[in-house]
Amino acid sequence: MADKMEHTQNVVAAPARRLRLDNVNGNLLRLLIAVVAIFAIMSIARPETFLTVQNIQSMAFQTSEIGVLAIAIAVTMLTGGIDLSIVSTANLAGIIAGLVLTAAIPDDPTGGQVALGMALAIGAALGVGLLAGAFNGLIIGWFDMAPILATLGTMLIYKGIGTAITKGSTVFGITQSQFIGNGKVLGVPFPLIILLVVAVLVSLYLRRTRVGMRIYMLGTNPTAARYSGINNRAVLMNTYIISGLLAAIAGIIILGRTNAANVDFGAPYVLLSILVAVLGDVDPYGGSGTILGVMLALIGVQFLSTGVNMLLFRSSGANFFKEFSWGALLLIVLVVNYFSHQRQMRPTASAAEPAEPGAQSPA
Repeated sequence: MADKMEHTQNVVAAPARRLRLDNVNGNLLRLLIAVVAIFAIMSIARPETFLTVQNIQSMAFQTSEIGVLAIAIAVTMLTGGIDLSIVSTANLAGIIAGLVLTAAIPDDPTGGQVALGMALAIGAALGVGLLAGAFNGLIIGWFDMAPILATLGTMLIYKGIGTAITKGSTVFGITQSQFIGNGKVLGVPFPLIILLVVAVLVSLYLRRTRVGMRIYMLGTNPTAARYSGINNRAVLMNTYIISGLLAAIAGIIILGRTNAANVDFGAPYVLLSILVAVLGDVDPYGGSGTILGVMLALIGVQFLSTGVNMLLFRSSGANFFKEFSWGALLLIVLVVNYFSHQRQMRPTASAAEPAEPGAQSPA
């Protein structure tokens, strides 16, 4: 009897899984088409400035920290949560890293002293991210606080800690650390390499590890996940630790790119990261989304931002139209995905109806 019930559940669940996979693949295909279309339009409109190696490299530098922060947001959204403290965590990590660099490296350092100081600074920054993420996971997982309210509170806490440490001033790094944010390897921007490595590792973690699959299960149905033996609190703790570590990596990139860290840096990055994650087809309610989608959305948003800036160069309304284009792109993608999902659901709904009016459903 139990085998029969399990077989029935598998038969019923299989079409749902196929439908969900088809829906995700369809959304990614439409997102890819949108990215290609944006690139083509901007290339035709401004071929002399948009289609240049210098512009492509500039966009690669600009997207790196946003991409890492968007991946951090996406990971937490997969559980049905969110992390509004990522920018404050990144700034605090950058501040600590800058202080360690200036304290550990003398004015005329040797190569070994620079390497040791860099290692200590990066380790300290990652430690800040780990602690910040663990604290978020603790109050969300163990005290059942709403993620949006919990991370809103910790966002202010981490910003306050950074202000107390720096007294509101800017912390500077060292010249050698600028390679992290401005260097190139074989012509490829080093921050872009960091972003790609982060994207691959997080994607493998989500898709190929037990904890990663549990993140998806928790976002799909927390109650079912708990009754299936999953420790939801531990999964949430792991999720927000990952988010904190990714925010710290973004803070290291920012410190290397600007050679400075401040508690007020990157204030719009939170909303932009959420925009990229949602555009990348990460379900805000949890349980669905891919890092590939986030990367495609990141590329599309960067193409759109750069293209609008070039089209409206020296125009007073450039910033308005740039933000307007972000919102319009988000709404268009959401509406198209909604109607596509509704269209895919109709055959399933009709197939679920009895074949005969008088037929009874099986027990």
